[in-house]
Amino acid sequence: MTHLDGADNDQAKGPGHGPRVTAREIADAAESLTDLWTMAAQQATPRLSLHQLKALRAVAQAPGLNLTALAERLDIGMPTASRLCDRLEAAGLLERGTHPFSRREVQLRLTLSGRQVLSDVAARRAQALATVLGSMEPADRVALRRGLRALHAAREGAPVRPADPARPADPARPTDPADPNRR
Repeated sequence: MTHLDGADNDQAKGPGHGPRVTAREIADAAESLTDLWTMAAQQATPRLSLHQLKALRAVAQAPGLNLTALAERLDIGMPTASRLCDRLEAAGLLERGTHPFSRREVQLRLTLSGRQVLSDVAARRAQALATVLGSMEPADRVALRRGLRALHAAREGAPVRPADPARPADPARPTDPADPNRR
């Protein structure tokens, strides 16, 4: 059996503290957040699919994006991207225009309605999340923020915090000085 840090980390600090247990709990929380996000987005008008929302967000982040770049960003084929843009254009959320320097290239831009839909979805999602967070104890919210920052830092490969020489070493962590994950 392969262990995440080369040790039986699920038992490193007692049952329920290892990376596998934590990973399962985070996966459950992420699924719950995804459901919350999806339900909030579905309350917006017009009601859009997640692909349509992703397409609008991609165009909002890179105005003038062409169809090929959009397909690559969404990891979909060109025909699918074209049909997706057809529907968004028909709904008045997206417009296509020719590139100022290349008449063969089509640029994608959000319409005012498209920007308003994205703003509405963002507001609905923020409100839904704020409602859930509001039901948590303040200390739990602080712990959640700290944990999310640490998760993000670990994902980005940055140290979570400087090593504290007064803090005892974690026996489950490797002690190899060349180990990039060493604290």
